[in-house]
Amino acid sequence: MECQTNKPGVNCNFMTRHGCSFEGGACYTIVEQCEGCAKVVEYETGKFCSVYPHPEMKWRKGPCNFATHVKREVEKDESGKKINPLKAAKRAARMR
Repeated sequence: MECQTNKPGVNCNFMTRHGCSFEGGACYTIVEQCEGCAKVVEYETGKFCSVYPHPEMKWRKGPCNFATHVKREVEKDESGKKINPLKAAKRAARMR
């Protein structure tokens, strides 16, 4: 259905016959950390994320998993090899 609140004329997954089904009844504008992301779309009412309706919640506990402009650090051991997180967790559990 088409958005009736912040982004008129755009297909929205959260719109129902009774209005926006997302908490608060509308999508929220992006936060400062979202600047530079490829998923940001600008409308007359402001800039919004095309994937998630409340961008601030995605950044609360660390980098947003949808962010295209953030480079994630890959953990490496002493020899420079990439560490497999599943195997590392199993090794740590075994040494307890």
